[in-house]
Amino acid sequence: MTHIEFHFNAPDKLAYTCRLLRKGTSQNQRLFVVGQEDVLKHLDVSLWSVAPHDFVSHCQASEAHLRPHSSVILASRLEAVSGVKTAVNLGPDLPEGFEDFERLIEVVSDDPADRLQARVRWKQYTALGYTLQRRDLNLKSN
Repeated sequence: MTHIEFHFNAPDKLAYTCRLLRKGTSQNQRLFVVGQEDVLKHLDVSLWSVAPHDFVSHCQASEAHLRPHSSVILASRLEAVSGVKTAVNLGPDLPEGFEDFERLIEVVSDDPADRLQARVRWKQYTALGYTLQRRDLNLKSN
C-alpha cells in the first residue's frame, strides 16, 4: 500500500518542492512530480535556478528520450516509470494512479485555498483506507 505524507504549511510551495527534490535526488532517488501545467513550468524554471552544485536533473514526461537520464519527471498526470518509486503531488486533486508508487508526498502551502483542497484529498485518502502521515513545516522550522 502506498505510504502517503502531507507536508503542510510550506510558505513557498515551489521553493520547498525544489529542496525536497534536491534532497531526494541526493539520496539517489528518482521522483515523479504531478501538477497543473503552469505550476510545473514555474517548477522547471526554479529547478534550473538552484545553485550549480545542487542541480536537479529533470524533464517533462513527454520527453521520452530524457526520462531514463533524469532524476525528476514532471507531468500533469501520473504514470508509472521504471525505477521511480516516489511521487510528489502539487495539484489540487487526488492524482490518478498514485497507488502505483510506494510513496506519495502531498505538498501543501499555507494558502487557505490550497489547504482546503488538501483537506478534501486527506478525506478521500482516508475513505480509501490509507493511513496518512502529517508533517507540519511550521513546527519543523521552530
